[in-house]
Amino acid sequence: MAEIASMQITHEWATIDDLEKVRYDDVEAALKELYSFGGVDECVVLQTCNRVEAYITSSGDGEQMLRGYVDYKNIPLHIVKYLGHEESLQHLFRLASGLESMIIGEDQILGQVKEAFNSAKSLGTTGKILGMTFRKAINVGKRVRTETGVNKGSVSIGSAAVDLAEQILGTLKDKNVLIIGAGEMATLVAKALSERDISAIVVSSRTHEHALELARELSGKAIHFENFVDYIPVSDVIISATSAPHFVITKEMMEKVADKLDKKIVIIDIASPRDVEDSVAKTPNVELHNIDSLKSIRDANLEKRKTEALKAKKIIEEELKLFKKQYKQKRADKVISSLYSHIESIRVQERQKALNRLKAAGGLNEQQAKIIDDLTNSLVNKMLAQPTKSLREGSEEEDDDFLHSIMKLFKIGGD
Repeated sequence: MAEIASMQITHEWATIDDLEKVRYDDVEAALKELYSFGGVDECVVLQTCNRVEAYITSSGDGEQMLRGYVDYKNIPLHIVKYLGHEESLQHLFRLASGLESMIIGEDQILGQVKEAFNSAKSLGTTGKILGMTFRKAINVGKRVRTETGVNKGSVSIGSAAVDLAEQILGTLKDKNVLIIGAGEMATLVAKALSERDISAIVVSSRTHEHALELARELSGKAIHFENFVDYIPVSDVIISATSAPHFVITKEMMEKVADKLDKKIVIIDIASPRDVEDSVAKTPNVELHNIDSLKSIRDANLEKRKTEALKAKKIIEEELKLFKKQYKQKRADKVISSLYSHIESIRVQERQKALNRLKAAGGLNEQQAKIIDDLTNSLVNKMLAQPTKSLREGSEEEDDDFLHSIMKLFKIGGD
């Protein structure tokens, strides 16, 4: 069986600037492009606000294929990491379990892994190997969340943004908060805010019905998107989380209300791509933060979840061991299947020659033909019983030389 290779660009070493430069505008188009790249047999592309990753299987050198793809896309080499088969498996299992997220234990990543796999499946860019791998990773992610408390409490980018605002201001009690956006990320912000004693919450979204719905859940107020700038001067905290492809809050916009800003305003931009222009930070009384600023919250969150993360790690190691054994067995099964198919074709051919000779020598009835068929079948099964056992043992022991020798000896394929 072909092995998996992957490439990662993540928040661990890439900045928000780096991620914005390499993120795909159209993930489906990216999948098709990667799938058509020479030598790629299967592929899945995973993209979130904190990562851009690609997983492939290839009949050749998967890592070299990905390096060629990165070069073709003019992606800066210093922000890309490549993983081989076992490293890719471990990373994907940890990722689905929430251990590779900026906020350890967050649940959103599991849905994003499912979505990435389903997109690839619907486009036909994935097959048996990545299908088996991603389904296993999703199941591992579910098990970790069921058997550990790694995802208990505030574990999302949205909740981290609220924690950061509280850290900066000391408290959010009696503060006025403006949420820009009403999608999944903004909903996570709202959920975290609902646990605080906020004075007023205002929600603004391009789709006003969504803003109304979110505001209703928070007992807040919904305003039309074109009017949110009027609420900037009366806000203590602004958290922006839209999916707009351009800046939502600009320097020019802030200059228009600058003379009304008589207190400190904290703006936290958790959108990807970013909602807030960098130069907004130069506005007096404005403190601007983005996803990169959440790393301090991440470190505190990791400290709180160390024990649960260790439990999750043990589950992942256990599942990884079982999966690797299953993967090796399937690899051996493919060689065994090719071997049986090859020998069966010889058996059928030689059996027919024998039947033809017996008919020519004086006739052959149905019962006699069946005896010959059973005899040749029995010979093949007995002869291949020990080689089959040896192939499975060789596969479990990672004896690639043995598997390749059998393939070469019988001129069969197994990859």
